[in-house]
This record gives sequence, C-alpha cells and structure tokens, in this order.
Amino acid sequence: MGNPVVDSLKIPELKRRALITLALLFVYRLGTHVPVPGVNHAAMRSLMNAQEGGVLGILNLFSGGALKNFSILALGVMPYISTSIILQLLTEVYAPLKQLKNEGEAGRRKITQYTRYGTVILAIFQGYMMTTSLRSIAASHGGVQLIVDDGMAWTMVTLLTMCTGTMFLMWLGEQITEFGIGNGMSLIIFIGIVAQLPAEFGAMYQSYDAGSVSLFGILFFLLLMLALIGLTVVSQLAYRKIPVQYAQRQMGRRMMAGGTTVLPLKVDYSGVIAVIFASSLLSFPALIVGNLKSNAWMAGSDRSKHFFDLLENWLTHGHPVYVTLYASLIIFFCFFYTAMVFNTDDVAENMKKYGGFIPGLRPGKSTAEYLARILDRITLGGALMIVVIAVLPDMMARYLSIGWYFGGTTFLIMVGVALDTMRQVEAHLLMRHYDGFVKDTKIKGRFA
Repeated sequence: MGNPVVDSLKIPELKRRALITLALLFVYRLGTHVPVPGVNHAAMRSLMNAQEGGVLGILNLFSGGALKNFSILALGVMPYISTSIILQLLTEVYAPLKQLKNEGEAGRRKITQYTRYGTVILAIFQGYMMTTSLRSIAASHGGVQLIVDDGMAWTMVTLLTMCTGTMFLMWLGEQITEFGIGNGMSLIIFIGIVAQLPAEFGAMYQSYDAGSVSLFGILFFLLLMLALIGLTVVSQLAYRKIPVQYAQRQMGRRMMAGGTTVLPLKVDYSGVIAVIFASSLLSFPALIVGNLKSNAWMAGSDRSKHFFDLLENWLTHGHPVYVTLYASLIIFFCFFYTAMVFNTDDVAENMKKYGGFIPGLRPGKSTAEYLARILDRITLGGALMIVVIAVLPDMMARYLSIGWYFGGTTFLIMVGVALDTMRQVEAHLLMRHYDGFVKDTKIKGRFA
C-alpha cells in the first residue's frame, strides 16, 4: 500500500469525506472570528497577550484562539470533552451508568443524551467563571475597559451566546465523526492548535530578531521539540506483549484447536486525559487566587497582597511548585484512568473461561496479580514519559523565554489525533482494497 493520503484522493467516498471534513472545519475557523457583542476586542487582545502563560492562555489554547477574539466559540469543546471524560469515569464506578453501557446501542444513546445535558450545565458554569475572571484580571491591569456596557444583561447575553456556540461545536463535531474522517471533537481541537502555529513561529522569529532569544536557543528548542514528538509517538503506540497459551477445548461437537497469542498492555492508557485533568485542576486554584487578589477586602493590606502575589507566582508555568504539583497529578491520573479502563480481574477471568493461561502461572487469581504487577510497572514508565513531555516546554518557557505554546498537551493532542486519523484512513483503504479483490475474483459454484 502506498501513501494513504495520496491513495485516499483516488477513492470517491474518501474524497467526499475529506471535503466534508475540511468544509466543516472551515466553518469552525470562521466562527472563531465572530465576536461576542459588547466587548472591547482591542483591549481583549492586549490582555490575552499579557496573560499568555497563565490560565487564560490555557483556555485560549483549547479554544483555538477564539478566547483571544472573545468570539461566540470562546468556550470551545472543552465543556463537552470534560463532561465526556467525567461520564466515562463514572460509568466504571456507578452501577446504573455501567448497566446502561452494557445495554448496547440504546444505552449508548442514553449516555450521549446525559453528556449533552452535562455539557450545557458545564458550559454555563465555565462561561460565568470566565466572565468573572476577565473582569478581575482587567481590574488588576489598571482597570482596562474590557466590557463596553457591563451589567446583568450583558452577562446573560454572553452566557447564552457562548453556551450556544459550544452546542454548535458539539453538533459540528458529531457531523464530522459521522460523515467525515476522524473524531470530530479531536479534529476541532487539533485544527485550532495548528491554526496558531504560524503566529507562534512568527513570534519566535521576532524574539530572535529583537535579541531576546539566541540562535542556539532556537536550534536547541527545535531539536528538543522533535525529540518530544518522537517520545509522544512512543508513549501513544508502545505496549508490552504478554504471551497467552490456549488449550484445546470442545464446543458442542467441534474440537477447537489451541494456540499461542499475546495480550498487548499499553504503556499509557490515559493518553491526553491525564494532562487535561491535571491542567484543569491546577487552573481552578489560579482562578480563585486571581479573584481574591483583585478583591479589595481580601487583598487590602500589604501582607495579604504579598501573600496572593506569592501564590500567583507559585501557580505559574515552570515554577518548581507548579511543576511538582503538575507532575504528581499527571502520575495520579495515569494510574487512576488505567485502573478504570483495564480490570485485571475481569481479564484473568475471561482468559480462564476460554481456556487461556499465561505459561508458568495458574489461571485466576495468580494471573490477575501478575497482570496487575506488570501493568503498574509499565504505567509508571508511561506516566514518567507523559511528565517529561508536559513539563519540559513549561521549563523552557520560564528559563529560555520560548516555547510555552508548544506544551505537553499540544504535543499529545496533535500526535494522538494525527495517528488516529491516519489509522482511520488506512482502515478505509484496506476495506476498499479488499472490496476490489473480492469484486475481481470470480467464484464459480452453486450461487454463481
């Protein structure tokens, strides 16, 4: 098989799907430039430039630059992604949701309905928190007039507009998933990140031209980014093979032959979920500290102001306190998510039911303990790789004044989405080649 991208253009169905995907993503990019009414957009852009490495910078990253324009799509798809992850975790621990999951298509539709309701609630909450935080940050920057006519009416209109924008993005992502190529929600985040790359490289060149960054620093940065991309690919594709032996067994009147196969255990089951959860949890304390700092009653004395300044400095990207908390949360969520999606007891029981066993181990409890021990070791290795990918760009942003935008979340999303999309294209090509093979083969017989 040749290049999947070139081969896909020769197949009408794949070409149609690719054009639909590009058209819908183009609509999304247009929406990021449609502003919310009643906002001073020049002040908003200058405020976002000042807050690039802070909480607003993270939110702007996931919205594809829509927050910097304060557009109708400023919330992006993060409310939907967060709700989906929460429900996915609850499905493993909450019995009614687990029962719905086991009901097949009907249960899946019900869970999707719950996800949409949760997205609306979370979008309203995040929209309110965002408007409140913007007021606080604008007040702390010399009282910038960010809102032309502030009041309850503007807040209600803004919440309704941004919540509607999130629901539109959710619908757009579902259309891409159904009629296009790849996962729609992931592609929306992916294209938002890619769209900002030219501006980031331009800012890097301006820093070099101004003399704030040396040529050696830029070359070192690019080499490190290539190494992190390779490490991201390894973390997404690496797995440990566990040999499994199946004995001969009789099913009805048929004797099923035994054989040897492997059980693949992924090094990192969480993917980008652990990084997203860790970033989200750390963004809440930063928002709270920012709100308290702008409160005249809480930060009235010099000692209180110094305390909040110290906390705000600790929670900035690249600070040792932030890095320690960030790495600890990533490792925790890697183990937590792996425990949710891979139950070693169930796997061992299924192997025992179908006559499978790991050579040298007894089926059942011994097999489950062995799998749990192996899974803990490789999960620790995968978590440490994710920590390196997530932390190094933040350290470079603090000490080299370059590269904050190319954070670990950015790498994991871009590499993960690219690999998933290419796998889907290759699957379509494989089906097409099989269809052509069967079509060209003339089978003579009773039904010919």
